[in-house]
Amino acid sequence: MPAPDVRTATPAEIDQCVATIVLAFSSDPAARWAFVEPHVYFEIFPRFVRAFGGKAFDHGSAHQIAGCAAALWIPPGIEPDEEAMVALIESAVAESDREAMSGVFEQMAAFRPAEPHWYLPLIGTDPAKQGNGYGSALLRHALAICDRQKLAAYLEATSARNVPLYQRHGFAALGTIQVGTSPPITPMLRKPR
Repeated sequence: MPAPDVRTATPAEIDQCVATIVLAFSSDPAARWAFVEPHVYFEIFPRFVRAFGGKAFDHGSAHQIAGCAAALWIPPGIEPDEEAMVALIESAVAESDREAMSGVFEQMAAFRPAEPHWYLPLIGTDPAKQGNGYGSALLRHALAICDRQKLAAYLEATSARNVPLYQRHGFAALGTIQVGTSPPITPMLRKPR
């Protein structure tokens, strides 16, 4: 099977990339812990994707494969839109869970490397297309950029099922993030090669 064609997402492909990630995360433990009700998930999570990883579109670091897989990489020195994320959480997450969610994000920030690095907040494949190597192709593409620039890559694995994939691509677990009833999240770092 030929290698998937990884391309930078164009402005016309933003909605398609966001929709792909929303589908990919529809059974993700952390995403569904935060947005439990299906109607809330499908209403709020697309906006959350844009706030969390949308700056990748602004910086040419949103990559996609044929409309069925996407990865949003945040360049060194750029941060997700925290203000928009907080507003979405306050509007959609049960008040009883907001403190735990805030604690999760505080722990995520504590694990982020201090040195310049690429951050992968979101990567996903349409569930109907999973198992075809698209996630690996997206990772290889971006990690080659990290290596050329001699920069580390950082992510949080929100599903234990994905940890082995990231390990195959050189990421190492840094610990575990968990607050209250949140599912465990694994912060992971890959040094440049």
